[in-house]
Amino acid sequence: MDYQIREIKKSEYPILSDFLYEAIFIPEGMNHPPKSIINQPELQVYTADFGKTDDYCLVAETKEKVVGAVWARIMDDYGHIDDATPSLSISIYKEYRHSGIGTALMEAMLRLLRENGYRQVSLSVQKENYAVGMYKKAGFQVVRENQDEYIMVCRL
Repeated sequence: MDYQIREIKKSEYPILSDFLYEAIFIPEGMNHPPKSIINQPELQVYTADFGKTDDYCLVAETKEKVVGAVWARIMDDYGHIDDATPSLSISIYKEYRHSGIGTALMEAMLRLLRENGYRQVSLSVQKENYAVGMYKKAGFQVVRENQDEYIMVCRL
């Protein structure tokens, strides 16, 4: 698949809400929640007021359509480790998954964070999510877990 990875444009910040919704893991056999779920405060931390100094976002674009995004910011979210570690979110539209775009986005973001002086990045992922394997291949390690989720960290 032909695609390019680039920094998000300020005019594209609103699409992060779409990617936030796409990032919600839905276990097999479960119904999708209403899109309004992203308005809950615990999810708004991922996108509200995006574009501050320590906010980073890369997108994957194919045929002039943004099909995936990876973003990182220091926030008090499910994957929060400390106030010096950005939390990472990644999402690819369903029809573009399993094509290498997620891995390429992840590698580009890890490189960007390293170049900007960060020593590690964290994330939270449902244990059942197929993306756990991609995170492990990218260098993430489980540092905490609860019944449903892993908190993972990648040392940069």
